[in-house]
Amino acid sequence: MARQVMRALAATAALVVAGGAAAEDICTGYGPQTPRDITGRHGENSRVFALAPPASRMNLCDLHTHTHAEHRGPGFSLSTGGDEHGGWRCNDSGTLTEAELADPWDGDGPFGGVAPGDTIEVHWVFTSCEAVPGPGLGSCLTEACVNPDLRVEAQVFLVVNDPSALDFRDFAYGGTVVDGYHQPKALPAGTGEPVVFAGSTTGPSYSQAQCSPLQVTWSVRPQCARLHIGSLHAWAEEGNVFGEDHSHGVRSLVTAPELLAPIR
Repeated sequence: MARQVMRALAATAALVVAGGAAAEDICTGYGPQTPRDITGRHGENSRVFALAPPASRMNLCDLHTHTHAEHRGPGFSLSTGGDEHGGWRCNDSGTLTEAELADPWDGDGPFGGVAPGDTIEVHWVFTSCEAVPGPGLGSCLTEACVNPDLRVEAQVFLVVNDPSALDFRDFAYGGTVVDGYHQPKALPAGTGEPVVFAGSTTGPSYSQAQCSPLQVTWSVRPQCARLHIGSLHAWAEEGNVFGEDHSHGVRSLVTAPELLAPIR
């Protein structure tokens, strides 16, 4: 049932575009969209919904990565340029040493779509449903809970070949349940006070012409952290409940004020 709901929502959004919307058109009638530039607080979207509870009072349901940062922020403001959806790189991407950029897997490690020198944005997705962690956003819904509060905790990482950098597995799910809620082992700290705002789901299937109908509370940390490439490969090789073995694409930055919520 959960997957059927997700497919129905996606189909609804697709019909809006099929109805004649050109690439430069702005979808209407939707709530605030994501990703955004978190250095700007202005927004004119009038759709209001209550922000989700703290992550500690919700169930972790999904965990995945995007190659390139979807959001633009103080620590990740370098445009990737060139490709269809773009994205952003950590500001110190150009300072890496030859050793930090070396790829022992020659681009063919267990976790695909990522190499040393890449910037990734990691999303920990939480739901108010009594759900368990699993593959995709469908895991955030249940038969008894098809309209949950959703929260995404986001951290942007600069991927390096350096075992002394952060280990992704320290932030993964290991069966931890705290006060009855499924939780990651930890969430990143030391990268600035998260910017919290109302938005939507992301990913390359959406744009300013094709909006996401889901309502999501976002919590985006403003600075990058360095992450060891070997830990991502180890996470995939060891297997994970999310079924993740590669990094995903990004949604283009949403800039139209009518698609953004004001950040309070």
